[in-house]
Amino acid sequence: MTRVFQPGIYTRLFLAATTASFTTAGRAQNTNSAPATSAKTVRTLTLDYAKQLAFDNNWDLLAARSDVDIATAQKILARQFPNPSLSLSTAKISVDDHPSSTPGGNDLWRRSYDTIAAINQLFEIGGKRSSRRASAQAGFKAAAARLEDARRVLDQAVTRAYIAAVLAGADAQILRASAASLRKEAGIAETRLKAGDISKADKSQIEIAADRLELDARAAETTAASARVAVEVLLGINHPRGDWAPGDTLDTLAGLPFLASEVTPGAARPDLLAAESALAKAEAELKLQKAQRIPDPTIFAQYEHEPPDQPNTVGFGLSFPLPLWNRNQGGIRAAQAAQEQAAVQVAKLKAQIAADISIAQFAYGDASERWKGGASLLDLLSAERNDNEIRLATAQAAADTASALANLKAALNLKELKTNQGKK
Repeated sequence: MTRVFQPGIYTRLFLAATTASFTTAGRAQNTNSAPATSAKTVRTLTLDYAKQLAFDNNWDLLAARSDVDIATAQKILARQFPNPSLSLSTAKISVDDHPSSTPGGNDLWRRSYDTIAAINQLFEIGGKRSSRRASAQAGFKAAAARLEDARRVLDQAVTRAYIAAVLAGADAQILRASAASLRKEAGIAETRLKAGDISKADKSQIEIAADRLELDARAAETTAASARVAVEVLLGINHPRGDWAPGDTLDTLAGLPFLASEVTPGAARPDLLAAESALAKAEAELKLQKAQRIPDPTIFAQYEHEPPDQPNTVGFGLSFPLPLWNRNQGGIRAAQAAQEQAAVQVAKLKAQIAADISIAQFAYGDASERWKGGASLLDLLSAERNDNEIRLATAQAAADTASALANLKAALNLKELKTNQGKK
């Protein structure tokens, strides 16, 4: 049988192969000549720089700063003295045919109108002003302490969220590597099946395991992206996309130095200082409410013009409310209840701080031991086989250690040393 040569078909195949070759080469050239778009958008973010961004842009922290501004304004208001009041009045204006003129004349100033100009000034007595100033000062201290506590809580939250993002990325990397390794084993199993070394069921089992690991890897990548977005929310980014890569590893975060001397608490925790300032404010408010039982006098001075008999006279007076029916019992009772509530809150917070320290110490010790044990087990297993679950558990133990360390430092209110912060 004679074969017929068809140049058109081979020509088209040659052109298609040539076009594909040039396309591939062009893509490689573009890749080598200029960075990819994703390489430009993906940036490296360290934990220190993430904290710096959070301290500058976090929404809750900005609101706490506004609370300090409001408390500052309250201090200004508490120092201000009540303004005097000025009153002007004219009486004895005739509305019938009786003349208002006087022997001095009939112009407006010489008519027999009774014109009075008076000024009134309220004076607070009984320690009201001092109590109000003390309340405002305590409120300012409480706001400043709440701001500092917001920084402490934000520091802890950013650290925990960052560690969660690093852990999720490490899990995804481990699962991707395991899936790739198992996929290679599936390829080897195909060869062994043809050689008759394994059964078709064994080959299918390996392929199913590889598929499952690939699905787990995709799920882990989604979890990692969500964790990175959660970090950006804490950083106050308006449009979080999670397009960054951690600049710290779990081993670095879990291995941060923590001296035994740091087990003792540092300075008083700001949340406790805020509660104590709130108690001082409640005590000042109670004094103020008790002082409200004392009536405040109002002193006034007036000038009166009533021609022709009294063309120019002055007068002075004093007025104050009579505390007959209202002795401010309700205000005093409410202030007493607020004071008792603030005192209970201080006692509760002291107990909570002690509990936070104990829980954080136990969690840190347990996580640290699990992390060290997992690392040792990995060294043992690396010579025998790659165990996926052990690697994931070790990464989780490292993340738990880093998170527990952050919780312990937050509970002890330990200030971290400032390091060089920046994006890579």
